[in-house]
Parts: sequence; structure tokens; C-alpha cells
Amino acid sequence: MPKPRTETGEKNLIAQKLKRLRAYYQMSQRDVANRLQLRGYDIDKNVITRIETNKRFVTDIELKAILDLFQISYDVIMGPLDQLK
Repeated sequence: MPKPRTETGEKNLIAQKLKRLRAYYQMSQRDVANRLQLRGYDIDKNVITRIETNKRFVTDIELKAILDLFQISYDVIMGPLDQLK
């Protein structure tokens, strides 16, 4: 059974938003991964890269970790791109 994708074939809905959050907070992909690991999540830099390049689906645990790290809600990350800082 094929995995679900967006109408444009993307594997996740947060790639561009995660990039924008990182830029706003001046964090590298490695910075994000390190901070998530310090919080107990098994997410490395390659996971962040693959999410941002839309080569990877995002699990609910990873989504929660990202929301917690940036202290944003689900509605913000799923909303319009211009809603982000």
C-alpha cells in the first residue's frame, strides 16, 4: 500500500516551516538535532535534513518534539507559511 503524500507529492507538510523556524532562531540542522537529543528524542541531523528536503515522513513523536523545541502549537506549524515568524 502506498504511503500518503500531499497533492504535490511531498512526504510532509512542515519542511519549509522547519527551515524558517531554524533561520529565525539562527540554528543549524545540527543545533536542532542536538537540542532534541538533549530533550531525550532520538533525532539526528540526518533526520532534520531529510524532513527539510521532503525525503522523509514525520512521525507524531518527531512533530511533538519539534513543537516543544520551538514552543509553538500544531495549528502554527500546520498553518500558512507566513504565519511563522
